[in-house]
Amino acid sequence: MNPARRLLATVLGCEAIVIALAIPVAVTVGDVDGATAGGVCGGLAVVCLLVAGLLRFPWAIGVGTVLQVMIFATGFMVPAMFFLGVVFGALWGTAIWMGRKAESAQPR
Repeated sequence: MNPARRLLATVLGCEAIVIALAIPVAVTVGDVDGATAGGVCGGLAVVCLLVAGLLRFPWAIGVGTVLQVMIFATGFMVPAMFFLGVVFGALWGTAIWMGRKAESAQPR
């Protein structure tokens, strides 16, 4: 796996953990129904892991970018996710930028 894909997969893996941990917060603090929180946040966590495994395909980066927006939108259930969505979105963008930079670098 090239370094760019490894970095992107790491971001998605960490996001999966964070979004899964948002489930009990949404239920207790956000007063969101457990089934709704579990379905939305749990589903996004699973999709993060699936996309991390599919990063060998070029279209998976686009899917991951859409996923960043969806994770940001979970801030309507757990307001802290707005902040975390921005942080992970910045990490995602940086990983794409650094990956392209590393791929274009000429070996010495």
